[in-house]
Order: sequence, then structure tokens, then C-alpha cells
Amino acid sequence: MNKKKSNNKQVQLFFTRLSHLIRILLNLIVFFIVVVFMLKIVKLQPIWEHNFTLIISLMIIIYWIGKYFSAPRVFNILNTIPDIIFILVGIFVINSEQIFQFYLLGRQTYILIKRETVPQTGGKFLEKLSDNPPILVLYSFILAIFIGSLLLMLPAATVNGEETTLLGALFTSTSATCVTGLIVYDTGTHFTIFGQIIILMLIQIGGLGIMTISSAFAILLGQNLTLKSENMIQNVVGESNKLDMLSLIRNIVLVTFMFELIGVMILYLSFQNEVYSTGKAIYHAVFHSISAFCNAGFSLYSDSFMAYKSNLNVNFVITGLIIFGGIGFPVLVDIKKSLFNKFRVSRLSLHSKIVLTSTVILILIGTIAFFISEYNNEMERMNLKDRMLTSYFQSVTTRTAGFNTIDNANISKGSVFISAILMFIGASPGSTGGGIKTTALVIILVAVLSLFRGHQDVNVFKRKVSIDIIKRVMALIALSVGLLSIMIYLLLLIEPFGFEQILFEAFSAYGTVGLSMGITASLSSLGKIIIILLMYFGRVGLLTLIFALSKNIDKTHFSYTEEKIIIG
Repeated sequence: MNKKKSNNKQVQLFFTRLSHLIRILLNLIVFFIVVVFMLKIVKLQPIWEHNFTLIISLMIIIYWIGKYFSAPRVFNILNTIPDIIFILVGIFVINSEQIFQFYLLGRQTYILIKRETVPQTGGKFLEKLSDNPPILVLYSFILAIFIGSLLLMLPAATVNGEETTLLGALFTSTSATCVTGLIVYDTGTHFTIFGQIIILMLIQIGGLGIMTISSAFAILLGQNLTLKSENMIQNVVGESNKLDMLSLIRNIVLVTFMFELIGVMILYLSFQNEVYSTGKAIYHAVFHSISAFCNAGFSLYSDSFMAYKSNLNVNFVITGLIIFGGIGFPVLVDIKKSLFNKFRVSRLSLHSKIVLTSTVILILIGTIAFFISEYNNEMERMNLKDRMLTSYFQSVTTRTAGFNTIDNANISKGSVFISAILMFIGASPGSTGGGIKTTALVIILVAVLSLFRGHQDVNVFKRKVSIDIIKRVMALIALSVGLLSIMIYLLLLIEPFGFEQILFEAFSAYGTVGLSMGITASLSSLGKIIIILLMYFGRVGLLTLIFALSKNIDKTHFSYTEEKIIIG
């Protein structure tokens, strides 16, 4: 009996080691895929690429056999279904090898993140995940990007004769989910209606927030929200106060669709006057209304809205949607409550006051700055009305939207500088935009002002800002500057473009803006990967990433002796 148990343990140990070895080999293959296929260092012949898929499929099958024999009691056959589906697709569907390789990339990334961020203790994975809202946010966006990439690689997503590469699909899906708007393919000519709808769905999902949408569906299906779910939604929409989360989600969905519907109706009136048919005018109105409110910047027109630079209707509707989508859902809900209760500014929350004040000031400063820097440049041949309208549109769109009514490739150095600042600041917390957020800017400026005035506390609108909030703002700005510095340095090393173009592209990606000086499609494969990372980190937020990775680190409960340091 003892000998039989010993043999079983040896068999289990063998298959455990085999599974571990296969997992390591799969990770190395993923690295190979990234280097060879995404960076286009080597181009394999179709037959070799198919054989490569067969080898990987065999390794995955051996991996699951090893998992079964090493731990038969905890083995769940349902976990093998995604692998089985994509193995069959990779082997039997014509020209699907890239889709299979992308699936493997997503599969191993998922496993790696799971191992690094979730403690390997008892309990279900989803239960562990829900205990850590920042990780759930990271996973949600990765999952949406991954699924979107697979769908965009389908032949039905592109027009006949066009090819969407693995890296191109990943870039487009990331840009749409992170509501950025940077493109490597012309949305209106490269993708079919099916592909454009996929992009539009990713924009809506990314704009509202994955958790907000999933929770909204849960409500519609009659399910109750748990305390963990409420915590997750608060993390996504930026609402820290205790309130009726059910009501908040309803308000978010209703407000979103209300603004988008209003945008559709007004834009339709403008597009109907063009040569478009009724159906095409409605489709264009829907696409651009959702893209504008979600601050995505995706357009069906190759030159964005340059053809509409004199159209008051299009300019004010698009910028209005951008502004309302960029101030954040908590502010919109706060304004709604105040409107139904004799509106007074004093009744607004401190957060709403900061957001609204900073938004107005930034729009005014940006408008004046662009008017001055482009007066004798890109706007030289425009009349006064068009100059003012263009300056206003540029000021609004550079904060996070990504549409344009002038050619950004030819803007002056002064405009590049002011654009970089506005893109770095971005929108407001709980909004569809990115950047360090308007509240962070206000808090750091007020903190500096308080230092000059000799005030002990940092006060805004007769309210005190906690030291914990100030620390978070400083950490966010420091991390953002550090990440951008590293990425810009790398881009300058590997790309042949000028400093201004690289700077503009990097700030646009991190601020999830989507404006470009015309270099996005010409970036090298490695350069595109860097931009993808900037878009992702800019959308989920660096603090979210830090909190996710530090969730399980033990906190210190002691302090050292204080000593002064000379600064300045």
C-alpha cells in the first residue's frame, strides 16, 4: 500500500513538473511571438506558421494532461474550453494562425498577472479578485482589449483587400477601449461597418467603465449589488462619498445615453444637409456622438472635422459632448440634484466646484493660447470668427478628446507646448477622459500657494484638503512624469521623428487624447507597443496599478526619527 502511494506521489510530482515546464516554455514562446511577429523581425512562411501553431496546440494539450494527473480532485474541465476552442480555430480555420497566437499572448498575460497580483491561497479566483478592486479594473480593461483585438482581426471586420495585423488590431482595440483615438488604420476606409461597430462598442465600454456597465446589467437582471461591487464602482467612477450606488449607476447610464441621444439628434441635422442618405446620416451622428461624449476622438472622416471648422452646429455639439463627458459622472449627478432643488453654486460639493472652475479656466486659457500661437500660422487664412471657433475647439479637444479642425502636423512650437500641458492635465475624475485630472492640478497649485502664504493647511473653497490627498496627488504627478520621461526617451532612441512630434505623441497617448502630428501609423512596431502601454496606463491610472500591486504588502506601523533636509 505504501509503495502504491509512493508511486502515485512520484507520478503526481512528474506531471506537476511537466506542467510547470510547459508553462515556462509557453511564456518563452509568447516572448518569441512578441519579438518575431509583433516587431516583424522575421516573416515565417504560411506552412511554418501553421506548424508553429500545431506545436503550441500540442504543448497546451500536454499542459492540461499534466494538470489533470497532478491534481485530479481540483481539475475542472470547464477551464479547458477556451483553449480547446482556439486550438480548433488555429488548426482548422484558414489563415487564423495570428488569431491563435494573439490568444496565446492574452492567455499567458492573464496567468502572469494572476500569479503576481492575487495571493495563491484558498478560495475562488473571482472572489479573491473582487477583494481587490484596482486589480479588477486592470483585468477588465485587459479583457476588453483582448476580445476587441480578436474581433478586429476577423476578416469580416476589414474591407476586402485590407489586412489587420496582430499589432494593428491590438493598437486599435487599446485605443478604442482606453478612449484615446490614436489610429494606425483609417477607421472609415479600412474597417467595415462590422469593424466600426466593434470599435464603437469598445469606446462605449471604455468610456462608461467596465464595472459600471456590468453592474448596470446586473441591476437590469434584478440582481442586488454587494458591498464589494459598490466599492468597485466607486473606484471606477471616482465617487468617494457614501451614497445609493444603485441610484448612481442608474444616473450614470441615463445621463450618458441622454447626452449621446441629444448629440445624435443635433448632429443628424448637420449631416443630413450633406450628400449622405438618411441612414448614413443617422449612423455618422451616432458614431460621432458616442465618440465625442466618451472623449474617444475616433472619426469616420480621414481629416476628422477639418471640413466642419466653420460649422457652428458641429463645433458646439462636439465640444459640448466632450466637456460634459470630461467633467465626470459625480459632477453631472451633483448638478442634476442641484437643478431640481433650486440651483445654487454653494450647494455643490467641493469636488464639483473644483472641477467646474478648473474646466472653465483651462478652456479659456487654451483658447487664448491657441489663438495667439496659430493666428499667423495654421489659421492665417481664416476670418476672425473661424479663428476664434478653431481656437476654442482646439482648447477643448486637446484635454482628452482627439478630434481636430486644423492640421496638427503643421502647428507651431507654442501650440505643441500648450497642447502637451493640456493633454497632461486631461479631464476630471470619474469621467471618460484620462490625464492626471483637473482636481490634481488644482490641489497641487493650491498647496504651492498655501506654502507661499505661510498657511499651515491647504484650503479650497473654505474647505481643508487632507494630507493623504496631497500625498496621492504628488505621487500621481511624480509617477506620470517618470513614466513619460522613460517612454519619451525610448521613443527618441528608436524613432526617426523630431522631438516635438515624439513629445506630442507620448503626451497624447498618456492623456488618452488621440491627437497626432501624423506619425502614429509610421511608428515602428516597438514604438507602437510603447504607445499602447502609455494609452493603457493613462486610462486605468498609475495609482490604480500601484494600489493593485501593493495590496498584499504588509504596512509598516512605526516611524523613524525626524531630521531636516536642506532644499531649494
